[in-house]
Amino acid sequence: MHKSLCPKLRPWRPVRAGAAGVLILLVIACAPAATRSPSAEPAQERVVQHAMGETRVPVNAQRVVVLDTGELDSAIALGVVPVGAVTVFQGGDFPEYLRPRAAGIEKVGTIGQPNLEAVAALRPDLILSNKVRHEQIYDKLSQIAPTVFTETVGVAWKENFQLHAESLGRSEQASQMMADYRARLDQFRGELGGRLGETEVSIIRSMPDRVRIYMKDSFIGTILDDAGLPRPPVQDHEKFAEEVTKERVADMDGDVIFVGYFAPEQGAQLNELKSDPLWPQLTAVRSGRVYDVSDDTWFLGIGILAANRVVDDLFTFLGRPTA
Repeated sequence: MHKSLCPKLRPWRPVRAGAAGVLILLVIACAPAATRSPSAEPAQERVVQHAMGETRVPVNAQRVVVLDTGELDSAIALGVVPVGAVTVFQGGDFPEYLRPRAAGIEKVGTIGQPNLEAVAALRPDLILSNKVRHEQIYDKLSQIAPTVFTETVGVAWKENFQLHAESLGRSEQASQMMADYRARLDQFRGELGGRLGETEVSIIRSMPDRVRIYMKDSFIGTILDDAGLPRPPVQDHEKFAEEVTKERVADMDGDVIFVGYFAPEQGAQLNELKSDPLWPQLTAVRSGRVYDVSDDTWFLGIGILAANRVVDDLFTFLGRPTA
């Protein structure tokens, strides 16, 4: 394309529907030659059913872009390093546990605002995301490349992993990884023996503007359920999470309390709750069984690699004491 027709790429901003397709086509046409797929016979395709309908995807996608942390976890777990991925917030990095395997991945905006120009410039042959985050831009993404969406995130991470694997042509590998995950939890349950049913686990997360207790309909909730670990009665509900106030300090209690910090430097609200006279009286506090854990793996990762990191922690903190 003539140089004068190629606009300088700028951060994506909403455009009118009629202009969106033109913008994306211009970005694709003006992408550097090194990023374009080589001329070849049309790649083999297959149809994948997903939350937005059905999509024809390459049998062996080579240039994958992922727009959420679970999709990034899945792709890397299956041996596919995406060409592009979003971060959680502007200026942020990929989850810490994935960084050693994320070298060379281009950042394409944030989960809340993917940069569509940057996505298109990477010439992807497959885009993975989910309906709960990006339903409104599905049509624009589909103009760039075949796009597959899961319905939701977190609690459905195992089903999502299987869909990601199907989209990437690695279903057999995913099934083996899930079998290995279940085998590890079988070992964990065997190691705890009779202590398993007597260890109520409380999950707390410190957010910049609130403190949450996490319940069963969450990523971490599913892992604890898979492990056979009971929850305190107030947390034993088919819900995602609830906010903790000073009136609810007792609701944070359990035989064990695990605490994640989304932004450790902004933990003032949790510190305020810990200053309440009731906090030192909690069972887990009195027994010294309050443990800080990685927010990236316990709350943000929402994929098979993160789940296995959580299982590592369960062995570490709850496994049978050694003599």
